[in-house]
Formats: sequence, C-alpha cells, structure tokens
Amino acid sequence: MSTNFTISSAVENILVELEVQRKKIVSSKMQGWSSIILGVICFGIGCVLSQVILAIVGFVIVIPGAIILFRISDDVAQYKSRFKQEVVGAALSSVDKTLTLDPNRGILESEFRSSQLFTTSPDRYSTEDLIRGTIGKTSFYFAEVHAEYKTEVQTKSGRQVTWHDILKGIVFTADFNKNFNGVTVVRPKDFGSKIGAWFSKNVYSFGDKNVVELENEDFSKNFVTYSNDQIEARYILTPAMMEKINDLNQRSANAISLSFIDTRMYIAFPLDKNYFEPPVFKTLLKPDLLDDDMSVLAFMYDIVRELDLNTRIWTKQ
Repeated sequence: MSTNFTISSAVENILVELEVQRKKIVSSKMQGWSSIILGVICFGIGCVLSQVILAIVGFVIVIPGAIILFRISDDVAQYKSRFKQEVVGAALSSVDKTLTLDPNRGILESEFRSSQLFTTSPDRYSTEDLIRGTIGKTSFYFAEVHAEYKTEVQTKSGRQVTWHDILKGIVFTADFNKNFNGVTVVRPKDFGSKIGAWFSKNVYSFGDKNVVELENEDFSKNFVTYSNDQIEARYILTPAMMEKINDLNQRSANAISLSFIDTRMYIAFPLDKNYFEPPVFKTLLKPDLLDDDMSVLAFMYDIVRELDLNTRIWTKQ
C-alpha cells in the first residue's frame, strides 16, 4: 500500500468547501485573540500606572474577544467532524471498502487495561478515531489512545499533582485465530526510554519466574517476554515471528509492546503526533495532505502481512 495517497476529485471538492470554513475560523480566532491581547495589555498598563479608566477599558476589550472564541468553538468542532467523516472516511473507503472510521469511539478503557500491555493503571484516559477493517481473513481495529497516571507530592505551597504519559499513540488489535490458554506479553527492554514509566507500578503478577528465555539474541536485546504458559509462548514466538516483530519494531519510531490474550493480539505504538486531524492554520489544499494519515494505515496493513496473520496455522477451539 503506497503512502503517497492520491486525493480523489470528490474529496477535493469537499476540501475546497472546508478551506473556506477554515479561513473563517482562522479569521475569527485572530480577531478574538487580538482583542484579548490588546485588552490584557491595556488592563496591565492601567494597573501599573494606576489608571483606573485604562484598566476598565482593557477589561471591556477582553470580553468581546472571549465571546468570539467561545462562539467559534462550535464551528471548529463541526470543521473537524466534517474533515474526519467526509475526507478521511472517504479516503479510507477508497483504499478498502471494509474500512470504517468512527471519530467518537476508540479502545475501551477496560480493554486497554485487560490487554496487559502496560504495567501502570491509568488515572486519566481518552481515546478517539476508531478504525475497523478486514484484510483477507483477519479482522482488526485500532484507535488513538492517551492514557496517563498521576503522582502527588506535598510541597510548601500545597499538594502538587503531575501527570505522566503511559501511552500517547495507537493501540492496534487483530484476530489471531487462536484461543490462547495463557497470557503472553512482550514489552520493551529499554528502561531508560521515555516509556520506562510503563514499569513504574506493577499491576499484574508477572515476575522473574514468568520470564520466557528465547533463542533470538536480537529479540532478547529489544524485548523482555513474560508468560504464564511457557510452552504456548514459545509456540507463538517462533523464530520467524520474532524476526518479524524485530523488523516491525525497527520501522516504528518508538519501541512497541505486544500481548497475546484470549483470541487477540495487541500492539501499542507510542507516537509524537495526533493523526486524522485537520490543520487549522495551514491550507487544506495541498496534494500531500493525507500522506501522514495514510502512512499510519499502511503501517497497520503491514502488521497483518509482516506477522503473516492471514496464514491460519491454528484453528479456534
């Protein structure tokens, strides 16, 4: 699947409409923020110079700016919704008729927890942009997830709360066509990376006795594997599978994490940007507009091919 995505003429027409809407939003935002900034400056100068009238004028100027920004929020929401439904949705359908996008749904928090990809339980959780599809015999879905945990420290000025990312990225899951008896989890071995926080609070009972020793040196350098069924873990992680996971990890910008639970395989990809979102301060009318979004989709397709999930070597019992 090519990452240089060609936008259809029908989608181009929608983008022309949305570009007009985008420019109105930008104009209103500029007007609103200009009013607020000017008002704050006047208010600040008035306070410093003890000019009550100037301070009042500044306060009055801020109000219409705030109102403009408040009113434009509905237009921004509609703009984003149309882009996802009519542009990204149409683009996905043109690639594969089985693909669907639901901007308001994602990976349920309960499923996120039960995937056991993470050793930290989230205190704050959000998810969006659920994409479903089928490649050959393999059904899959993935969504953007932002899961965080908090730490609290007592300081002289009071209790300070700090939020830390567990995952900001994508969780992908696919039908593995196998009823697993146990749970097998493959996590990054690099404790020094920014995903080291995954190991900060041990939610599950995996310990040293659950570590699976595997005979792939490169794989063991990148990952640590846990399972409560050692035989099944080795059955899943064949030499060919470990090579493919290594290749997948090298192609990902950040270290991936995997789990095999019930009948499904889960993979977590930390990402540094939010996908499937329309630009607000940049034009929509550019040929490479959807290339990044489609590259994510292509990567998910490659997972099914790389891991050979369409080869039904097992049968569900």
